[in-house]
Amino acid sequence: MSEEKSHDLHDFMQQLSDEMAAEYDRIQKRVAEDPGTAGDQGEENWAELLRGWLPRTYEVVTKGRIISQDGRTSPQVDVLVLKDVYPEKLLDKKHYLAAGVAAAFECKTTLKSAHIAEAVQTCVNIKNLYPVREGTPYKELHAPIVYGLLAHSHSWKGPNSKPEENILQNLRGSDMLCVPHPRLGLDVLCVADLGAWILMKMAFIPEIPNPESDPPSVRYTHANASSGYLEHTPFRDNPRSDFTPIGALITNLTELLAWEDPALRDIARYYRTTKMGGEGGGRLRGWPISIYSDGVLSQIKNGRPLISASASWDEWKLVYGA
Repeated sequence: MSEEKSHDLHDFMQQLSDEMAAEYDRIQKRVAEDPGTAGDQGEENWAELLRGWLPRTYEVVTKGRIISQDGRTSPQVDVLVLKDVYPEKLLDKKHYLAAGVAAAFECKTTLKSAHIAEAVQTCVNIKNLYPVREGTPYKELHAPIVYGLLAHSHSWKGPNSKPEENILQNLRGSDMLCVPHPRLGLDVLCVADLGAWILMKMAFIPEIPNPESDPPSVRYTHANASSGYLEHTPFRDNPRSDFTPIGALITNLTELLAWEDPALRDIARYYRTTKMGGEGGGRLRGWPISIYSDGVLSQIKNGRPLISASASWDEWKLVYGA
């Protein structure tokens, strides 16, 4: 049997991974004498990566705060991705209008447990700067900004260390403790030399009606939503030798942005088809049905079906991020 041919995109992702590893080694040589500059260099590494792989219409900037429409401001964010509609006159101002920010990221050179808890809480604070949206499962499960945590490497390097388990445990624990609604969760965590963790959401877990007693239209009554982190690592769920965490990051970030920016949907679908993002798995956290507005619940209880096709961009889709 012939071996499956690797797409050129996988080679590009491996080159990025090698470059990020080389930058980490370079930065680490100076981190003890000048940690501030080392951190700045790490942030610029990620900013350059995003500039190279997001559409040229997006502006990627470093060091800024997000300001809501009522004047509230976020903590300082390391890297921000601005929409193509962002006013040019305001690009050099360090308070960025919330409506013009597509994504934002915290960056660490060496990831530690405390960084995960801090990022999850900051994500909640930032997403709360945005008005709550209603009308479809997609709008009610997602804020209009992507928020993530990016790191070159991690601190769990001992011979008996289990870095993947540590990260997932900290993600789940922080999510349970700090996140009161699925739209406020951290969207992505990527460690360039280890793996990527992507927040998946299921709009409803349908009840299977009894065909002998239930009318065919009763499909989702009393069902609940769920969310959880899908772990993409080369050691567990991705037997392909060409998998890279950065490939998973670019694939899933492009897809997340494409929900708000339809111009990205063709390239997002292309990345997914080439399997550049690998495959992930994980456990889900259940949410009460009360997270939804009365309008969405009314439509579901009246029999509105949800779209199950994975390639669909319908806002009544059953699963997001799988």
